[in-house]
Amino acid sequence: MKNEINYSDAIALLDKYIKSPALRYHNRETEVIMRSLAKHFSKNEDLWGITGLLHDLDLEEIGENLSAHGYRTVEILKENAYEIPEMFEAIIAHTEGLTDAKRKTDFDIILASAENITGMITAYVLILPDKKIAGIKSSSIKKRLKQLRFAASVNRDFIYDIEKTGLSLDEFLDISILAMQEIAEETGM
Repeated sequence: MKNEINYSDAIALLDKYIKSPALRYHNRETEVIMRSLAKHFSKNEDLWGITGLLHDLDLEEIGENLSAHGYRTVEILKENAYEIPEMFEAIIAHTEGLTDAKRKTDFDIILASAENITGMITAYVLILPDKKIAGIKSSSIKKRLKQLRFAASVNRDFIYDIEKTGLSLDEFLDISILAMQEIAEETGM
C-alpha cells in the first residue's frame, strides 16, 4: 500500500472516473483552493490539493446513490493500492448530511468549506455579463451567501464553519477567489 499519491497518478484517476467538464472544473477549483489553504495553514500542499482534486471521484459512478458518496472514492483509492487515512477521512467527512459521516478535524471542515465555496463563486460568476471571475470581490460573494435562493444547493453552514478553523470568512473568501482566478483560463471563467 502507498501512503501518498503523486499528482500525475491523481490526474490519471480523475481522467478515468470523471468525464463531465463541470465536475472536472469543480474538482480542480477545490484543488487550488485547498492548496492555497494548505499554504495559509502551513500544511502539506500536495496532500491537501490532491484531496481536493479527488474528493468527488465517485460521483459519476454512484449516480443517485449519494449514501455511497465519499465511501466509494475511498474504495477506488484502496483498489489502486493507496492507504492515506487523513485523506480518506476528509473525503468521507465532506459528505456529512448526505451520509452518516461527520466532520471532525480542521482538514475535514476545510475540505467541505472549499468544495462548497466553488459552487457559490461559480454561480456568482455565471450571472455576470462577462461571466469572468476577474475583479470579483469577496463582499459580493458574502452578500450572495445571505440570499438562500441563490445557489440554493450550496451548503452555507459548511462555508461558515471555516471560522471554526481560526480563519475568518473574509480571509477564506479572498483566498478562494484568488485561487480560482489562477485557473480561470482553464475553467473558462
